[in-house]
Amino acid sequence: MALSWLLLTQFLLLVIRVHAKVSAIIVFGDSSVDAGNNNYIPTIARSNFQPYGRDFNGGLPTGRFSNGRVPTDFISEAFGLRPTVPAYLDPAYNISDFATGVTFASAGSGYDNATSDVLSVIPLWKELEHFKEYQQKLRAYLGDEKANETLKEALYMTSLGTNDFLENYYTLPGRRSEYDIDAYQVFLINIAKNFFQNLYNLGARKVSLGGLPPMGCLPLERATNFMEGNECVDSYNMLATAFNEKLGRLVGELNKELPGIKVVFSNPYPILKQIVRKPSKYGFDNAAVGCCSTGMFEMGYACNRNSPLTCMDADKYVFWDAFHPTEKTNGIIADHLVKTVLARFV
Repeated sequence: MALSWLLLTQFLLLVIRVHAKVSAIIVFGDSSVDAGNNNYIPTIARSNFQPYGRDFNGGLPTGRFSNGRVPTDFISEAFGLRPTVPAYLDPAYNISDFATGVTFASAGSGYDNATSDVLSVIPLWKELEHFKEYQQKLRAYLGDEKANETLKEALYMTSLGTNDFLENYYTLPGRRSEYDIDAYQVFLINIAKNFFQNLYNLGARKVSLGGLPPMGCLPLERATNFMEGNECVDSYNMLATAFNEKLGRLVGELNKELPGIKVVFSNPYPILKQIVRKPSKYGFDNAAVGCCSTGMFEMGYACNRNSPLTCMDADKYVFWDAFHPTEKTNGIIADHLVKTVLARFV
């Protein structure tokens, strides 16, 4: 009798797990999760050339800002879906590919429209318009009922905000003349809240809201921190922590105000900060500079195949270029998120 109950319990757990399975990974954001959308718009914010992608399947430079996969690729695979999440604008893929995962992300984008204007990339509102277009294509492909079920059970992931501060607020005078740093954070949070409310109205029920990394530990920021011996820039890390706290509160508000939604805060800050502090613990030799070229300033077109300084083994480096992690680091971050906050969707 006890064995029968055990088998029944295991069966019920299996049914629950299968029922709760994520149907697709749908991604919005910046270069941390762009899989090549910028290849198809007129912008210099691209990485569809070597040595980018040299460790990707087939050594293909897809437009991902890394030597291989980005976190959402690993997360898709962890949920039993495809090992990569394709870019919506990539003509090599169609709706049959996008039915289980798609990224609308655009390198250089942010919450603030002014941020996307800096490098003429796809603003967040346009990413949402692409999602609406995708919904129509999905319904035509799967039929209304199955498409609606797919959209309901999909995991919606966002990763953006770094560019709003480093590429926009602290680089250009426009927003600084309008807002002090605290007011600018509130401005961004309001944009974020409106975005998630719109996403909810379009059917999203499982949401991962991504936080900021320790921005002051990016190689580019460390390289210019001469006064403190090229250590992490504490002020930028404190800003990232403050903004993450606001994003965390936003997650609470969304869960309280939007019936039926489940929003989690996928915060890369603690795990990446830990990797940077103790790289050898994770099998890395270098956390201060990127693998590509000198690793201090280069990204995008400045990180090219002609540089004799690019490292031989990217797995020994936390960062690929001056701004973006290596595939190995992306995998560690993704694994950490899957085993912690994203576990509730498995």
